[in-house]
Amino acid sequence: MKHLLLGIVMLALSGCFSEEDRIYTVDELMADEVLLAKIISECRNNPGTLRQTPNCQNAAAADWKLRLERMNRALGG
Repeated sequence: MKHLLLGIVMLALSGCFSEEDRIYTVDELMADEVLLAKIISECRNNPGTLRQTPNCQNAAAADWKLRLERMNRALGG
């Protein structure tokens, strides 16, 4: 009975979190540049609220890494 109740509670709580609540890693954002651009745009449109969130920090790091990679390629590295 306890396991059934625990399962029901976990199922109910899992519906409370949407895809927007997901925290993306730097590598995930580097792999999906469309998602990266979306998150960076949202962060820049509301910096006071979003600047310190994990997704904005990870997006900034991913953007920086991608820029460095592009610079290295452009310089023949």
